[in-house]
Amino acid sequence: MVKLLNKILNLEKLPTLIVSLLLLILATIIPVSSVSATGVYQMPNLDTGNRTFIVDDADVLSRVTKNKLNNTLENLANLTGNEVRFVTIRRLDYGETADSFTEKLFDKWFPTLEAKANQTLVVLDTLTNNDAIRIGDAVKIFMSNDITQSLVNETIQVPIRDGNKYNEAFLAASDRLTAVLSGEPDPGPPDIKDELSAQVAATFKSAEETNDQSATVLVVVLLVIATVVPMATYFWYQSFSG
Repeated sequence: MVKLLNKILNLEKLPTLIVSLLLLILATIIPVSSVSATGVYQMPNLDTGNRTFIVDDADVLSRVTKNKLNNTLENLANLTGNEVRFVTIRRLDYGETADSFTEKLFDKWFPTLEAKANQTLVVLDTLTNNDAIRIGDAVKIFMSNDITQSLVNETIQVPIRDGNKYNEAFLAASDRLTAVLSGEPDPGPPDIKDELSAQVAATFKSAEETNDQSATVLVVVLLVIATVVPMATYFWYQSFSG
């Protein structure tokens, strides 16, 4: 490292204090940059049948949420054989995307088609709040492409867009996946239309409120006219008489 810097910056011509500071800064920055990003190789080794359903590497889920998710997903696995795993990470390696990371992790944990068959993997990068999903062939019987995309784009993303509500997002995703993978009707994503309607209702005044305000303004205007006009007439008359 010192030889490389010497070639780039010609350290021999710099004061000793500056050289020391440069080396100290580099020694501090380089380890942090490598540790803060998460690669597939840093994920724990899991396989089919493993009872680890939550890997909260980003540490955004509460203990209560993790317990609920684990219990729900373990019951689902026991009853149906379908296994769902949620993974959160703080930041992806340079050049990695949520989709590419999820694909690689899916292959790492379940290397064969048989191992992948009943698996569902959902990954969220909390730096960008981008998420991705991968499912096995047996899961596709229950989950259409529309449901799969709706799960990551709506069920998870709506609570996250509403103030990074990660706990709410994953609990909603767990409930929806449990229903669908148990052969029950799809409960669907959060009702975005209702949320938008509530926002519009809070932004715009009702017709009654508008009418009340208009009536108030009219009364004030009439009072001003009733006060100003006689006074103006009086002063005009006095000036004309004089």
